[in-house]
Amino acid sequence: MPPLIFRKGLDLKHEVADVLAASYHSELVTSIKHAGYRFAAGRITIHLAREFGFCYGVDRAVDYAYQARKKFPDRPVHLTGEIIHNPHVNNELRAQGIQFLSDPGASLDSLTANDVVILPAFGITIEQLQLLDTRGCTLVDTTCGSVLNVWKNVRRYADEGFTSIIHGKYRHEETQATASQARRDGRGHFLVVLDRSEALRVCDYIRHGGNREAFLTAFRHAASPDFDPDVHLAQIGCANQTTMLSSESLEIGNLFRDAMRDRYGELELGSRFRAFDTICSATQDRQDAILALLDQQAMDLMIVIGGYNSSNTQNLARICASRLPTYHVAEPGCLRSATAIAHRPVGNSTEIEEPDWLPRGPVSIGLTSGASTPDNIVEQVIRRLEVLANG
Repeated sequence: MPPLIFRKGLDLKHEVADVLAASYHSELVTSIKHAGYRFAAGRITIHLAREFGFCYGVDRAVDYAYQARKKFPDRPVHLTGEIIHNPHVNNELRAQGIQFLSDPGASLDSLTANDVVILPAFGITIEQLQLLDTRGCTLVDTTCGSVLNVWKNVRRYADEGFTSIIHGKYRHEETQATASQARRDGRGHFLVVLDRSEALRVCDYIRHGGNREAFLTAFRHAASPDFDPDVHLAQIGCANQTTMLSSESLEIGNLFRDAMRDRYGELELGSRFRAFDTICSATQDRQDAILALLDQQAMDLMIVIGGYNSSNTQNLARICASRLPTYHVAEPGCLRSATAIAHRPVGNSTEIEEPDWLPRGPVSIGLTSGASTPDNIVEQVIRRLEVLANG
């Protein structure tokens, strides 16, 4: 028998609404939105971006997880890994009795038909799904629609004999899932490029060829099995992890288009190159909103709230850091005092503590949060800023 799969909720939305509101919503944030996205208290003024925080896909994923726990109170309920990249949300789910298969000592191999498994918003690989299928588990699929759209396109690339060039982080769950879709049935190929620099290296190989072994060594973790740059870069289609920086993804697509045109000529471009925009609308909206805030409002610094492993949050911080002092904080406790803040600078892999971050006198602060950060965490940061500035 095929496993039971819930893809459109479990008909318990109203039953879990109150606990979701208590865990994640904020009356203060709602009132600030109604007041023109501006909060003033004493010497501090906070300007909220017009789009921030939970997106539809994240809200839906968390909702389904709570519904699953409610639906199956007497059965083990698991997540294949973090449902989204936010420590507060994941800890709240653990508190609901949901077990994470990515935690030490947990494993897919221990599952039985009695287990309920929630698939995260990023999706999972085809290989993981096949393993769950053999175990007969009941599945609750929260994969985001924007991710499913990317999968549809990379599968089409594979069907047409095109290699998928994926702008993303090869260790990220979403990119791994997308790569598995590009490799569906073992026919397609993929290559993951992290940034403009890696894209330029691939484009140079497309134009001029090069040292095949050196290329394969450089991309040994980011290419499909048996990838051959002399063969599999002859027809390519661009895609991306949905939470990457939009402007960079578009630039990378143009770099590959130019390289293919230079190598094969304009007449062959249509038969050798494909591209489509797969940045999700929520990611785009949050990036556009922070750019608008930076253009329209004079501010002393920016605070970006979200998990350090959240790609969309990292990219919001990248945008802000190019314009003014920016502090990417994982949670409210990072604001330790008026003279100390723990944050992860753009490009760093570790958190640091920085002194003298809060200016004296009147201070104007911009504030945004990643798509996996709930409003109650934003409220706690605002309240903390109010205390530190005026205490």
